[in-house]
Amino acid sequence: MNYCTHCATPLVQRVPSGDDRLRHVCDACGTVHYRNPKVVVGTIPRYRNKIILCRRAIEPRYGFWTLPAGFLETGESLAEGARRETMEEAGARVDGLIPYAAFNITFVSQIYFMFLADMVSSEFRAGHESLEVRLFTENEIPWSEIAFTVIRETLKRYYRDLQDGRFEFYMGDIQRRA
Repeated sequence: MNYCTHCATPLVQRVPSGDDRLRHVCDACGTVHYRNPKVVVGTIPRYRNKIILCRRAIEPRYGFWTLPAGFLETGESLAEGARRETMEEAGARVDGLIPYAAFNITFVSQIYFMFLADMVSSEFRAGHESLEVRLFTENEIPWSEIAFTVIRETLKRYYRDLQDGRFEFYMGDIQRRA
């Protein structure tokens, strides 16, 4: 960040009074610019014994498969954002959202919050961010073509929990690959 979003003055970096971290500060108007993690919300949309995956039509990881998920918008609850992302990317209406997993991905300043969700009907379609959308059983999932580690970990946990017959909320960390 180079310029203040309030007055366009060049910013300096320093620890503001009463704070303990280096921040971007505007000496002209006194605004402290905080950089906070982005929240990503998504679903595991279920229909009968299958789940929906979307083949990405955007970077990063164009052409790879993912669960419908994206950045939470201002003014949305976690569940509202997850429903919206599922409709935008997979054209699927979901209901009965159950908090399922939260992943800290500190090296990219993201927090993923995933819900279990039931599809309202068998209808779905590719949205503008998806090349293709399909229902998969566990054995059909293209594991080597999963876009992100967090999605692979979510899917592995989901199928482990499905086999055990119980779904408990999970919180974990995704580490940067060496």
